[in-house]
Amino acid sequence: MDTHQNAVLTPKGRELMVRAVLDNGLTKAVAACQFHTTAKTVGKWVKRFQEEGVDGLRDRSSRPLSSPDQTPAATCAVVETLRRQRYTGKQIAAEVGVSPATVSRILRRMGLNKLSALEPAEPVRRYEREHPGELIHIDIKKLGKIGVVGHRITGDRSKRVRGIGWEYVHVCVDDASRIAVVEIKPDERKKSAVAFLKATVAYYAGLGIKVERVMTDNGSCYRSRAFARACKRLKLRHIRTKPYTPKTNGKAERFIQTSLREWAYACAYQDSEGRAAQLPIWLHRYNWHRPHGSLNAKPPISVLGLTGNNLLRLHS
Repeated sequence: MDTHQNAVLTPKGRELMVRAVLDNGLTKAVAACQFHTTAKTVGKWVKRFQEEGVDGLRDRSSRPLSSPDQTPAATCAVVETLRRQRYTGKQIAAEVGVSPATVSRILRRMGLNKLSALEPAEPVRRYEREHPGELIHIDIKKLGKIGVVGHRITGDRSKRVRGIGWEYVHVCVDDASRIAVVEIKPDERKKSAVAFLKATVAYYAGLGIKVERVMTDNGSCYRSRAFARACKRLKLRHIRTKPYTPKTNGKAERFIQTSLREWAYACAYQDSEGRAAQLPIWLHRYNWHRPHGSLNAKPPISVLGLTGNNLLRLHS
């Protein structure tokens, strides 16, 4: 129970009232007047204190000790059995001899009020491409520009700079190697999406990776003709996720969460420029040095099996 902070009869207030009666000799009527309640209430708390001590002054649940009108457990069991046989609520009510409302309450309590609840949970299908470049995942994260140190760092929401605008972090993750590419763009329109796609393919090509497929969500920039033409020129097969199913593009979603935690919200940036300046430093660490959980604690670049000479050439 939530008690108002200025309320008189909090558990502490009840103790003061009871001790005023028992220790100071106030009558129940005088104590009731002093604590703005009734003599009957004073008597109730005095009795509980005498029987249970300080613990008796705490709030109790208003739930009754017994519910004589509650549907018997045997009836509930029959309702559940019939439901699992795909009976409708009205069919169950007619079969058991109770009202449809009672059946509805029982099913809701059991979490079986919808027939879909009876279907087995869809297994999580985890997939991973065998070779780098077979599939890359692209997504966009919208970030507010920084005018002052944000509330995620300070915890103070009173200092805000409104109307400062947004910037858009375009991210790409290779399915097999987890090597990532990230660029900050001014918007999430088709021109920015196409430019990022071209830069991404070029970056992977510099690592010796030929990109074959690209997966995106159904954002307007990815459904544009410009993006389709870019995929065609780059000889990429474009795959779009099922609507309202972000887990399909889960590797990009997971990478975004990692980048937010380890880069975007990692420290108190004074402005957006400072945050942007740290991005290539953090991304370099992510690709070349940071242990990755799905790669046996090795960095993403290790999947390419680079030799020492290649490492000196590419590690810049």
